[in-house]
Amino acid sequence: MAIKKILIVDDSPTERYYLTDILVRHGYEVATAESGEEALARLRIEKPQLILMDVVMPGANGFQVTRSIARDPQLQDVPVIICSSKNQETDRIWGLRQGAKEYLVKPVDAADLLAKIAALGE
Repeated sequence: MAIKKILIVDDSPTERYYLTDILVRHGYEVATAESGEEALARLRIEKPQLILMDVVMPGANGFQVTRSIARDPQLQDVPVIICSSKNQETDRIWGLRQGAKEYLVKPVDAADLLAKIAALGE
């Protein structure tokens, strides 16, 4: 199923704008959340087909929220791509262990992001 609706979760307005701009220009419908808690609330309402998740945020971090999504029977079919400034291999492995499908390091390369989204939609 082709992905059309994406939820961006990031506490940085600049990062939300950057990712939204890329996605909207390529025909995606975008919703945003500024925290992990807001993301979990919006997930049930918005029903996105993909989540782009930051890691370092106030409150619940992206690893914790990704784990919550992966363990929730109502949400676990929504794939998560972590987009983080945490660039260590251990961070990537930990993110994937929490249930993320992909892990991208900021600044996110637009072509790489779009390719990963397309691959998940196949």
